[in-house]
Amino acid sequence: MTILEQHQIRIFGISPRAAAAGLALALVFALTLVATKPAQAQMFNIIYTFTGQNDGANPYAGVTMDRRGNLYGTTLAGGSAGYGAVFELKRSGSDWIVSPLYSFTGGNDGAQPRARVIIGPDGALYGTTFGGGGAGCAGFGCGTVFNLRPPAFSCETAMCPWKETVLYRFTGGTDGGQPLGDLVFDQAGNIYGTTQEGGLPHSCGNLGCGVVYELTRSGDSWTESALYQFSGGSDGDIPNGGVVFDHSGNLFGTTLSGGSNNFGTVFQLTPSGSGWTQKVLYSFQDSLDGSEPDAGVLFDSSGNLYGTTIFGGAGDGGTVFQLTPSGGNWTLSVVYGLTGNAGPFGNLSLDAAGNLYGTTYQDGAYVVGSGFKLTPSQGSWTYTSLHDFTGGNDGQYPLSNLIFDSRGNMYGTAAYGGANGYGVVLEITP
Repeated sequence: MTILEQHQIRIFGISPRAAAAGLALALVFALTLVATKPAQAQMFNIIYTFTGQNDGANPYAGVTMDRRGNLYGTTLAGGSAGYGAVFELKRSGSDWIVSPLYSFTGGNDGAQPRARVIIGPDGALYGTTFGGGGAGCAGFGCGTVFNLRPPAFSCETAMCPWKETVLYRFTGGTDGGQPLGDLVFDQAGNIYGTTQEGGLPHSCGNLGCGVVYELTRSGDSWTESALYQFSGGSDGDIPNGGVVFDHSGNLFGTTLSGGSNNFGTVFQLTPSGSGWTQKVLYSFQDSLDGSEPDAGVLFDSSGNLYGTTIFGGAGDGGTVFQLTPSGGNWTLSVVYGLTGNAGPFGNLSLDAAGNLYGTTYQDGAYVVGSGFKLTPSQGSWTYTSLHDFTGGNDGQYPLSNLIFDSRGNMYGTAAYGGANGYGVVLEITP
């Protein structure tokens, strides 16, 4: 059993990937793959190394930046109680100073955040915890949605905790359980996300196959609604990557498994008077198209969707794909087939020039993860390695997306490795 499979069982709570089916497919790939790998021209820096103490340990998600350039993130473990933490990094000259904002206790406040915090319309930090919040989900707790606000009065030390408010505690029933993926707000301030368990009863081993949910605010309280409950069949199973909106108010996301071939899907949810209608845009076939998309999707300015798969592809290290709409249907093109053992878990990022950026979990020269850039040019894409992780002080096994500051610097995390073995926050400068 590979390291990744052990992590999938122990951490993500999902089964190892199905054996490759070796299907001979008649897929039409509209984009030509360019296998050249230019020399790395970027500078890679570690701006923080976690100690496993109050600052946290194992950052499973990426970071979020505010308007002042401060970074915010979460860790799976560590913190004062060992159940994870939320942290802030502020630049001070050429250094970065960490401030632990909140440590989860593993009780009603939640445990083990595995997604980013995002900045809400009101300036507060919003996020989820994978566990805690109650006694369900085999006693581990089914997770929470929370926000964090700074103290009402200024603090004289960096160890002054922020105030956490739990907006919702999942039960593991029809409402869902164990949320993953970034949260997203609509224009009215409602919150949307996904859970990997819960939903329809008596499906997916009685755990449920996951839901897409909405939290609607009324005064100081929030009401949860399951917009869609996956069945584990052709509609998909385990929506880990969160959802995104298009300009018409439709939601789009992925499922790790399920679909017509049981290797995952890309789906659309369309609002109607009686609820939301689900449509599968693509079912993966575990060949050159890839297998098991864990991350979410994003739109470009032309309305095309981009996403990734963990496995499959020409190099067995996952794929980056594009879905193009035409007449109500969507056509999949492989942007690039990655080489290695396991591709991206984090979402892609897109810059103004149309370049795609991401990280891989077990690809790269040392097979412990990589950062990459894909550049479009006349119908083809060129791969550039931003960094190949070594498993040393630079970290290993990144599960993060990459975000940009105003100068084009990129920031992300690696979940493990670093000088203390508890992961790092990284910067890549152009």
